[in-house]
Amino acid sequence: MPLDFSALKDQPRLLIEVPLKPIQGSRFQPTGFPDLGAATFTGVRYNENGEAEEYEALLVESAQSMANRLEEVCWDEAADNLIEELQGLPYVASTLKDGTRTNSILEGHRINSPYIYESKEFERIKQEIGFEKDKPFNRSRLIKALLKYDICSLLHGIFLVKVGGTVRLPRLISAFIEAEEVFEATSGGAKIDRVQPETSGEKTTYGNAKDGYGNIPFHRVEYSAEKITAFFNLDLTQLRGYGLGEEVENLLIALSLFKIQKFLKEGLRLRTACDLEPISGLIVKRPEGYDVPDLATLSQELPGLIQSCSDHFASPPVTEVHYKK
Repeated sequence: MPLDFSALKDQPRLLIEVPLKPIQGSRFQPTGFPDLGAATFTGVRYNENGEAEEYEALLVESAQSMANRLEEVCWDEAADNLIEELQGLPYVASTLKDGTRTNSILEGHRINSPYIYESKEFERIKQEIGFEKDKPFNRSRLIKALLKYDICSLLHGIFLVKVGGTVRLPRLISAFIEAEEVFEATSGGAKIDRVQPETSGEKTTYGNAKDGYGNIPFHRVEYSAEKITAFFNLDLTQLRGYGLGEEVENLLIALSLFKIQKFLKEGLRLRTACDLEPISGLIVKRPEGYDVPDLATLSQELPGLIQSCSDHFASPPVTEVHYKK
């Protein structure tokens, strides 16, 4: 059955929640930040009477990390190419001086990666974006340039600071994972050196602890939680504001939902000690009653949607650039 997004036509947001649990045991390792560690915080929810209730919460995966993970499920690492269902989508590939290659799908800042904008070929993209200093910026030119050269930057946002301070778009699709009613699970261990088992920090026969020698004890903090939830937000108002027409809008909605469904199926091993799985299916909070297409349907329909929008894309869809530094 063809995809039908008519139920989303007048909706401002598509809000989805998915309850998760560790695939084994009850412990999991959340995302961590330098000089901060795990991002614990006091969460607030509202009961049936509208009264605020506090609870101990934890950020399991941040919005910026989730954007990258939603990109990763689109890439076939073995083939070094987009997965079969998404062949034909435009992106930018960069060749470095030593022949190493990277691209805007895998780079965390997409076409704002220095390995892309520090290239002679990026000047053409920059001209099509059309930023002029000391003049109002026409955002529609940025939107059309991203659709042409790197469609996923339309979904996951961009800030081309090297082009101009106003050359930016917020995320069209955002996501994060939180845990509620969390408890610390402290543990530890030791790296055992069977050749040189000393634990002294002093210089020994081969070297000291900072160089990896000797027995090195360590501590570890993981977490358990009463509830883990993945949240997804597709901004339909922002999408319609792009003014790209129904065909492109349908492609961007389908691509967003495909990324969500594929991530939930294949991308929930966030870290070695954070392997999650859905407890149930997708729960649509807004609009109520909307039935999200499954992965099989999206996979089947996306090639046709991509082909129908191909006139908007660069030809060929993969734009090759060469890092010049």
